[in-house]
Amino acid sequence: MKNRLVKNILVGLAAVGLLLGVWFMTGYWEQDGQFEGIGSGNGRIETTQVDITAKYGGRLTQVYVKEGDMVEKGQLLAELDTRELEAQYKVALALIEQARQNKNYAQALVSQQEIDLKQKKKNFLRSQTLFESKSIALVQFEQDETEYQRAEAAVRAAKAQVTNYEAAIEAAIAQAETIEVQLQESKLYSPVKGRVLYRLIEEGEMIAGGGRALVVLDLLDTYMTIFLPTSQVGLIDIGSEARIVLDALPEISIPAKVSFISPEAQFTPKEIETETEREKLMFRVKVKIDPELLKGHLHKIKSGLPGVAYVRLNETMPWPDTLQTRERNGTRP
Repeated sequence: MKNRLVKNILVGLAAVGLLLGVWFMTGYWEQDGQFEGIGSGNGRIETTQVDITAKYGGRLTQVYVKEGDMVEKGQLLAELDTRELEAQYKVALALIEQARQNKNYAQALVSQQEIDLKQKKKNFLRSQTLFESKSIALVQFEQDETEYQRAEAAVRAAKAQVTNYEAAIEAAIAQAETIEVQLQESKLYSPVKGRVLYRLIEEGEMIAGGGRALVVLDLLDTYMTIFLPTSQVGLIDIGSEARIVLDALPEISIPAKVSFISPEAQFTPKEIETETEREKLMFRVKVKIDPELLKGHLHKIKSGLPGVAYVRLNETMPWPDTLQTRERNGTRP
């Protein structure tokens, strides 16, 4: 009787242990990201970095932002010294005005030469008629003919001068526009809405052409990079639904989509011959958070936070309860 009781107790303890083991393993695999029909991988939140560079070299006179500041798209971030360019721009404007005045003078000369040509032509035609009637000598006719030809040449020369001054005006305008572009490029604007990550140069320092002055995070381009095996990559496409769960916020599932799948595999031998080796292929996959969702939470985005990204391999399957998008304090993550 006693032995049977001990045996029953041991069997009961074994059953409890087995149930606990099953419960623990189930919880472990769920926590480890193993869901049926879902691929997953560890990664960190990444945000595209945008370099704010100077097209032309110069001395930085103003920097309007600090590291960590939020900036709007098109916001003025820094300025270079433009005093020399402004002086060159004034010279270019003066050259334009000078060329225009020279053109006006040349056009007046054309008008004067055309009047003279008209008179010389009349004299020539009259002399030609008189010479044919033998009323004047050949010398007089040739003299009027020469004056007429000289007047024609003078008109052509005056018109050529007008053309030269028109070209000079175009060249001066082009020079002024070039300087104007340099003046505009001396102001550094943010091309994206985001946060200043680095301030690489201070006021008064020189910066070379193409040199970086600031680095801004494009917060609307936030994503996580993971690696999935061949068997899973073959089941997903660009736009496949995904979820991101951060280690710091395990209760929140952030909706995302696959935005990139690498065309080349990694972590594999050069020559793939067997199916076993083909399973070693891993493809880089980028899971991007919806920019519209990010707009309401830009101040909360922290690049570098670790977490797990989940990609649904079958679009017809519902997401597990633990990966359903949840609200936190009445707002979506």
